[in-house]
Parts: sequence; structure tokens; C-alpha cells
Amino acid sequence: MEIRLLEIAGIELEEAIDYYNYELHGLGEVFLTEFLSAINRIVKQPMAWHPYSKRTRRCRLRKFPYGIIYQTRDTEILIVAVANLHRNPDRWSNRI
Repeated sequence: MEIRLLEIAGIELEEAIDYYNYELHGLGEVFLTEFLSAINRIVKQPMAWHPYSKRTRRCRLRKFPYGIIYQTRDTEILIVAVANLHRNPDRWSNRI
């Protein structure tokens, strides 16, 4: 199954990586590894995570206060947001 990020979700991912690298050298790479691990979990079991609507779900990262908001489609998983769950966690809700 193909993974696609909305442009804004890609920007959120880059901002999170930059933020964590600023806080501690290399921590951004740890965040990216955790993000990719969560993507692998989503691909394996796309319906296993917290539902927001019929097609939209949230998978929380294990080590960081972030959630991957995604939609399952026929041939792809669309990443709608890489959401910091401590900062206005519903700011992405107008994207679905």
C-alpha cells in the first residue's frame, strides 16, 4: 500500500524533526525513526488505531507526544497531519 503525505503534514514532520534536533543533537533522527516505525504499524494494520471518522484514524507515537492522523483509501494511506498532541491537537481537523 502506498503512503502519501499532504504537503502540510510533510511540513509538520520537518518542523518536528528540526525542533527535536535543536533541543538535542540527534533527537530529530530518533523522532524520524519513531515516525517511520509508526508508519510501518499503520501499513500492517490500518484499521487498528483510534478512529475519528469512518476513514480517518490516529496512531500515537510511542516515545513522543505526536499522533499520525491518516485516512485509509483504496490504494493508499494518506497522512493528513503529524500532530503535536500537547499543542492544539485538533488544529488539523479541517483537513478531513
